[in-house]
Amino acid sequence: MFEKCLELINKYDNIVIHRHINPDGDAIGSQVGLKYLILENFPDKNVYIVGDNPVRYSFMDESTPQEVPDSFYNDALAIVLDTSSAELISDQRYKTARETFRIDHHIQSESITDYEVDDTSYESCCGLITAFAKEQNLKLTPLVAKSLFTGIVTDSGRFRYDATTSRTFDLCSYLMQVPFDTDSIYRNLYSQSFEDVLFRAQFILKIKFTSHNVAYIYSTKEDVISYNRDFFSISRGMVSVMADIKGVDIWVNFTENEKGVIVELRSSKYNINKIAVKYGGGGHEKASGATLKDRETAMAMLADLDKLAEENGNI
Repeated sequence: MFEKCLELINKYDNIVIHRHINPDGDAIGSQVGLKYLILENFPDKNVYIVGDNPVRYSFMDESTPQEVPDSFYNDALAIVLDTSSAELISDQRYKTARETFRIDHHIQSESITDYEVDDTSYESCCGLITAFAKEQNLKLTPLVAKSLFTGIVTDSGRFRYDATTSRTFDLCSYLMQVPFDTDSIYRNLYSQSFEDVLFRAQFILKIKFTSHNVAYIYSTKEDVISYNRDFFSISRGMVSVMADIKGVDIWVNFTENEKGVIVELRSSKYNINKIAVKYGGGGHEKASGATLKDRETAMAMLADLDKLAEENGNI
């Protein structure tokens, strides 16, 4: 599956690795993991990572994006990770590279590179990079293993999501043959300050329900300003407060900004991706997102989600 990827890595001395904007643990983990996997096995390569600020995941080693001059792309390979839509790629200069390659596990919305490996059966892009390393018998380092393990943990929901399979654990076992500190990963991912606990409590108190038990939170621009937090921690960061409510199988976080209404959709049972796609979004069957033009459109999406819940027997 990865023969073309290895061929291109062998071909190019200059490589730039891209990922999606507002990165999560999988985006950062796959980016850092692949960079240092290449450098360990091809030490003469020039490999850089680019993108916006990792914010929430800045605790991850080597996650700081690098400055790359435009001219570097003239004879470079650009590898795009964990991204199914061109508009979501952080740093659009990937288009100027000599050749491009994409590795992803989302439901594909468009072809965006010259060559692609896209497998939605994987729980994470880090899982795919790990499979690449294992399949091609590449040497791991503690940094590579820790980065990829972190991405698998975050995108599998600590191995709770049903995308987690025996293969997931097999790949994690493969990574853990190299020593790294798992405790530091979990401590950084899940420990919270008391201020963060209070912040989450604000969102818990805002949860509302449709007639068929779709949970949702709606934050206006004014709300976002009053929170005095980065936008990502409000939108994607707070969708999880609705995840474990008994009787709720679909939940959605609506957050306004200058682009419109940013939507984070989740479900424990149903394919909500088709509704995300209807409104110009995408992602996974049970975890998707979209950007809507206004609150009216957001309420139309909510009505569609409520109908989906009704069709599946939610009362």
